[in-house]
Amino acid sequence: MAGNDLGGLLGGLLGGGGQQGGGGGGGGANILGALLGALMSKGGGGSNPLGGLLDGLTKAGLTDQTQSWVGPGENQPVTGEQVRQAVPDDALRQAAEQAGVSPEQAAEQIAQVLPGTVDQLTPNGQVPTESLADIIRKQQL
Repeated sequence: MAGNDLGGLLGGLLGGGGQQGGGGGGGGANILGALLGALMSKGGGGSNPLGGLLDGLTKAGLTDQTQSWVGPGENQPVTGEQVRQAVPDDALRQAAEQAGVSPEQAAEQIAQVLPGTVDQLTPNGQVPTESLADIIRKQQL
């Protein structure tokens, strides 16, 4: 499934070692990958749901945070509650179910890894247009 693949790739990018790591960097990355996979399956951004996720966060009032992750400088934090408000409920539930945690726990874990992950996936200060899997693989080289 796309979420599992993205989760493993994101876990590797963040040094989480793929599908392992309940609660650590890899666990959060896996849940973020599951969320991006859920968004992709619902048509959120085609093969690169990162732009759709960032748009949703911006529309939820998190413009300063998302800009800090994409642009240079320090990454501003985001809370699990802010993630829950910005992400479609069905996508968050699907990601949480895949990870075996509650939607609240999933949102908290996503909030922990989201700033650093977006920062790493946008090294040129803009959201790339290629597929998310291709972006992640390039970052691991």
